[in-house]
Amino acid sequence: QVQLVESGGGLVQAGGSLRLSCAVSGRTFRSYAMGWFRQAPGKEREFVAAIRWTDGRTYYADSAEGRFTISRDNAKNTMYLQMSSLKPEDTAVYYCASSRVYSGSGYSTEDLFGSWGQGTQVTVSS
Repeated sequence: QVQLVESGGGLVQAGGSLRLSCAVSGRTFRSYAMGWFRQAPGKEREFVAAIRWTDGRTYYADSAEGRFTISRDNAKNTMYLQMSSLKPEDTAVYYCASSRVYSGSGYSTEDLFGSWGQGTQVTVSS
């Protein structure tokens, strides 16, 4: 079992930056990849970014490409999401997730992820 705890959310003005963290504990050696998803009020949860734990390969949603950077620190068992140039439409609860599935075609779908954190709120004011 993998436990995930997000932190770093908050209120920021449009154009600002935030860094989210996801601390991972438990059977981390079974994780192939980690990802960030988000859910805005009244909308379905959507993919933001993912990173393969072994080689650091990254995947981004179009909405995140060029503004967000996903990274991981294997020694600290922590994943990060650096968000810049934030927009009001980035307002959502952000979730980190862990995948034990090897995928050769990316990690943009929820069904690849079996463990989830409790989420952290990000609010971007205009």
